[in-house]
Amino acid sequence: MYAVIKTGGKQYRVQPGDVIVVEKLDGDTGADITFDDVLMLGGDKGVTLGAPLVAGASVAASLVETRKGEKIKVFKKIRRQGYRRTNGHRQMESVLRITGISGKDENAKWDGKAETLTLAEKNARARGLAPRVEAEAPKAKAKPAAQSEIAETEAKAPKAEAKTTETKKAAAPKTAKAETAEKPAAKKAPAKKADKAGDDA
Repeated sequence: MYAVIKTGGKQYRVQPGDVIVVEKLDGDTGADITFDDVLMLGGDKGVTLGAPLVAGASVAASLVETRKGEKIKVFKKIRRQGYRRTNGHRQMESVLRITGISGKDENAKWDGKAETLTLAEKNARARGLAPRVEAEAPKAKAKPAAQSEIAETEAKAPKAEAKTTETKKAAAPKTAKAETAEKPAAKKAPAKKADKAGDDA
């Protein structure tokens, strides 16, 4: 189940367990936040569009941290006047984890299994640069083959190799012209230059 919410003048598509970065919200770390501005809901029962909001729908989230975003450089210049100004700005932002989505017909909650992420992975996930990796089902181990089957496969392998070598030998022999064309042309030895000292004498 997923939802599209509106906060800070922007829209976000969220699912339970997602980590998103939004404009700064009031609250301490670990505080619970509820979004009532739900524009769309999607789930097993279909998609519900709001006009403009979905009535009775809400998204619950917990505040992971409040931090400064990446630095933005502001550079001003007036040519031929010697005017240059460089400033930097870091916008305050809140990192949220979506804990649940509730609608009229169905609800969805995060199972609470925290993922172990490094700071770089956390930042990439929060900015939407790294997709969520679903846990893969363990692959079944191949059963060891019986000794008789192994012996049979080894006995068949040399015969197959012999057939391929015989077919190569049976191929038509190359003509004399083709052989001469394949050989690189012989390089001529450079002519020896007479010593200038011997000529002068």
